[in-house]
Amino acid sequence: MTLSTILIIILILILIGAVPAWPHSRSWGYGPSGIVGVILIVLLVLLLIGRI
Repeated sequence: MTLSTILIIILILILIGAVPAWPHSRSWGYGPSGIVGVILIVLLVLLLIGRI
């Protein structure tokens, strides 16, 4: 597996864990999904400029 594949798998797992439908994360609000969104944007920029 390449590094980008591992990063995508980890990002998907974090995104599933941040969904506010789970009982342990209902009171978290939009914070975790916002952080995951920022990480996704950074990874996309890195992929587009060829750093990953």
